[in-house]
Amino acid sequence: MSDPLAEIKVTFFQECEEQLSELESGLLAMDEGRAEADTVNAVFRAVHSIKGGAGAFSLEALVRFSHVFENVLDDLRSERLEADGNVVRTLLRAADMLADHVRVARDGGAVDEARSMALVAELKGLNGASAEAADDEPAEDFDIEFQPLAFAMDEPAAGGSGWTVSFKPHAALYASANETALLLRELERLGTLTVELDVSALPPLDQLDPEASYLAWTLSLQTDKGEDAIREVFEFVEGDCDLAIASVGREAPPSAFDISALLGSLGVAQPAEESPAVAAQRPAEVVHLESAQPKAPAPAPAAPAQSQTQQQGQGQAPSPATIRVDLDRVDRLIDLVGELVINQAMLAQRVSEMAVAKASNLALGLEELEHLTREIQDSVMAIRAQPVKSVFQRMPRLVREVAGAVGKEVRLITDGEGTEVDKTVIEKLTDPLTHMIRNAIDHGLETPDVRVAAGKPAEGTVRLSASHRSGRIVIEIADDGAGINRERVRAKAVEKGLIAEDAVLTDEEIDNLVFAPGFSTAAAISDISGRGVGMDVVKRSIQALGGRISIVSTPGKGSIFTMSLPLTLAVLDGMVVSVGGQTVVAPLTAIIETLEPKPADLRSLGASGQLVTIRNAYVPLVDVAQTLGFRTNKGPPAEGVVLLVERDDGSRVALLVDDIQGQRQVVIKSLEANYRQVEGIAAATILGDGRVALILDIDALVARRTSIERSEKPLAAVG
Repeated sequence: MSDPLAEIKVTFFQECEEQLSELESGLLAMDEGRAEADTVNAVFRAVHSIKGGAGAFSLEALVRFSHVFENVLDDLRSERLEADGNVVRTLLRAADMLADHVRVARDGGAVDEARSMALVAELKGLNGASAEAADDEPAEDFDIEFQPLAFAMDEPAAGGSGWTVSFKPHAALYASANETALLLRELERLGTLTVELDVSALPPLDQLDPEASYLAWTLSLQTDKGEDAIREVFEFVEGDCDLAIASVGREAPPSAFDISALLGSLGVAQPAEESPAVAAQRPAEVVHLESAQPKAPAPAPAAPAQSQTQQQGQGQAPSPATIRVDLDRVDRLIDLVGELVINQAMLAQRVSEMAVAKASNLALGLEELEHLTREIQDSVMAIRAQPVKSVFQRMPRLVREVAGAVGKEVRLITDGEGTEVDKTVIEKLTDPLTHMIRNAIDHGLETPDVRVAAGKPAEGTVRLSASHRSGRIVIEIADDGAGINRERVRAKAVEKGLIAEDAVLTDEEIDNLVFAPGFSTAAAISDISGRGVGMDVVKRSIQALGGRISIVSTPGKGSIFTMSLPLTLAVLDGMVVSVGGQTVVAPLTAIIETLEPKPADLRSLGASGQLVTIRNAYVPLVDVAQTLGFRTNKGPPAEGVVLLVERDDGSRVALLVDDIQGQRQVVIKSLEANYRQVEGIAAATILGDGRVALILDIDALVARRTSIERSEKPLAAVG
């Protein structure tokens, strides 16, 4: 039997990830100079939500840190603190520390207590005494006026409504590091607030329990918001207090003559009955608090109040409703859709073999089934599709930590965060990107003094971008550093025995030596790099996803690492073709056009290369069957069919095949998991007749053909 509390806790940590993402985005926006009120409020709400949930689960360390963090953010909201560069950088480091506290609370372990306490002290010092005072009840934020107990409820302001809120905290509210002052400030943002504090339950000083709760509040609020907005303020403390909300004019608010009943319901002890003479000599027991902060002006009478729904309709659209679904259920649904695609293909194959007329009911029904299958597949894949933002947002913290460790100034620029890709691909992107970012900062960027001497800004730039291209997702990591030192790379490769001393290599081949196992140019081993287990791991990880990685480096200007990955690891639209008596599938998104070459269009290049002329342009011709080893001799190009395809880098190549069988949607099956990796092949699939067909990897196929045609030893075999 499942534990409901454990399930709620899992949901809390899932929401923590969302809140941390929101926090990071808001702070980065503030770092770029966009510290608008909405941004600061969103950042405050993120930390407040984490603290509130942590208090419910008694996660004391997380509560304490987020409490101090929240106090500083409240100073920002109240404009008592300016969001300058120093403040925002401190808040970014605090956000990193908060993420560590969340991780430890979820997974166990321990945080760096010294670092946490140092950040707490730094946060408290951001605004001097005001931050320290925030740990206590900040009564100085209010003008205190003693007067007899009364509920001064005015008529609702024009365009707004009057509400009475009775609020009596329990001791557990303070134990969770919540503050009534912050709640009152949040409530005041909804409209005009009058606060009355009842201190009648306070015992003599010698009987005072510092961990108990004795105070009660009665709040009069004039606002155009509804009850839901008021309750949202008390969202995380509603279980730790007595709360009553009444609308003036709809429900009779508590009045002076029945206050005993009200306070009695709140658990506040009442004094014995006194005579008027005695009461006149007794000091007033109620403190009337008026907020010293500027109040929002009341809505103009001429402007009719708009409901929250109307305001959303005129501004941004409300967020779509979402549900949380166990990922295993989605994976199971994906598998079933894959089987459905295979069975639909098999059914189409059987009907085709029966030579059924295209206009028959059976053929029309089969065509309708094919459309429905595709729509189901597209819809299911859309469920798994996620923007790469979830991965990109982890990188700013990495950049800050690595830059600090190596003493460099680095700015990370991200682009294309909304680019969507299958969740299985996203989950495996974090480690490769982490290695690449570390490498770009540690090896790519120069130190500030070297950059200045070279006429560059002291602050280096790393750009992380994602885009869709030719049916794949392309991720680029670019830096404006010194570029790859090819002489040093070559010398290291010779030293480690990866290449012969007299080997003749192109610039591209030298650059690709950084992916060789055990290769590193670091002078010393550190926590950042130098162990020779980085870039080769990246290459293997990308290849395991059916992807490729390439380098373009310009000395003195920087390097660009490009990763090309499939959008999904489940289903593919492909062109089924025959090559050397075998059936293979070419990704349809890479194919530009098909044509039958004429003998006059063919040209020889070198000993074994060929070109084909397509609209006055010469394109390299690759015989697929010969390259994959299905036959030893070249097939007659004039008797085959040419597929003009586009590679990831934008260049074009002509693939020579024997025949085209047709277009088909196929289910991707991992060849490496079921057999082994084959150069030039990305995966496999099951056709409608039950045969296994190989899915081509266009770039790897071209690279294999290039290696065959070169007289030098292929780079892939080096080392």
